[in-house]
Amino acid sequence: MPKITTINPAELGLSAERLQRVPEFFQSYLDAQKLPCMATLLSRGGEVAHLGLRGSMEMGGEVPIAEDTIYRIYSMTKPITAVAAMILFEEGKLRLEHEVARYLPEYADVMVWDGGTPDAPKLKAPERPMQLLDLFTHTSGLTYGFLFQHDVDAIYRRELQGTEKGNLREFARALAQLPLVFSPGEQFNYGHSIDVLGAIVEVVSGQMLDVFFRERIFEPLGMVDTDFYVPAEKWDRLGACYSKDEKTGETVLSDGAGAASKLYATRPAMLNAGGGLVSTLYDYHRFANMLLEGGALDGVRILSPKTVEFMTLNHLPEGKSILEMGDKTFAEGRMEGNGFCLLGSVVTDVVATRQPSSLGTFAWGGLATTYFWIDPEEQIIGIQMTQLIPSSTYPVRSQFQQLAYAAIEA
Repeated sequence: MPKITTINPAELGLSAERLQRVPEFFQSYLDAQKLPCMATLLSRGGEVAHLGLRGSMEMGGEVPIAEDTIYRIYSMTKPITAVAAMILFEEGKLRLEHEVARYLPEYADVMVWDGGTPDAPKLKAPERPMQLLDLFTHTSGLTYGFLFQHDVDAIYRRELQGTEKGNLREFARALAQLPLVFSPGEQFNYGHSIDVLGAIVEVVSGQMLDVFFRERIFEPLGMVDTDFYVPAEKWDRLGACYSKDEKTGETVLSDGAGAASKLYATRPAMLNAGGGLVSTLYDYHRFANMLLEGGALDGVRILSPKTVEFMTLNHLPEGKSILEMGDKTFAEGRMEGNGFCLLGSVVTDVVATRQPSSLGTFAWGGLATTYFWIDPEEQIIGIQMTQLIPSSTYPVRSQFQQLAYAAIEA
């Protein structure tokens, strides 16, 4: 079993005393049963300076989380899918300006919402075709039904029922039959874009997404516990997941631990490229460290350093922020002071983020309040794991960053 080795924070220019504030701060969330657990990891230059493990596998339970606990990472799947697509980019098999319809022909006929109602929508042709870059940056016009922000979301909720029983290619085909919220490139809107990108990875590579992930990313990096499901021999390491009802404020079980999980105990038919993976602190740190090191880790190269450099630039039109591109949207990251790179949010204005960080810091999170960030200037990686839906319930991500940057001494 891979172990996380920590070293004296002082050797990395970090304060051990201040890092101890991290688990102590989050203990209040656990005491109030707002969260079942809180796992935090902070590394610098690839060396782990802090590992905090508090809480239990189930809310108020007696079995504590461990460094090998498996978490549902939801949208932290997206950067992995983006890396998979860029592996194919480096092989010359796709380009960002290519039309999506080049790989998925049904997207040649996609239409855009032009008013009406969910039952009687008015549609129009897009101003331009959807491109692969639009999928990476969530400027495709695709949405999520669970956002409840637009009439098109209601269409998604109605029309996509049962599609999870099919495969990813079939799901992408179903999405193409639904209207876009806007013409590609006009706005930022969080949605199923990366699921469509995952379908393109399958088409171009000729492999199922889980096979491509395993052969090209997970096995080379030694990510031994990351997959779309948890095999029986690892069930005891999968914690329970909870959700908070926004109306009642009640925290209830969303998905059970281990064998009681309704969603992760068996391999799903639909390999959710935008949010289907489970992982551990160890595994995701391996993935993040590969990115920090310019696409290679322990002598194994996944991407070129120039490709990683390109991926981590702000790719939104005219260098705009997420907030400027989507005045009514949701994102698994701070919208103020952040553009969007090919992996997630990227800091373009430190002052606007309202807390210390560095220009070029990129980050993303998952629906169950998991999160990671990479600060190339400070050589810092932060990873946070718990299991509470939705991720917007508590400001734990910014609080972790706030405490982490306070620990820097040199």
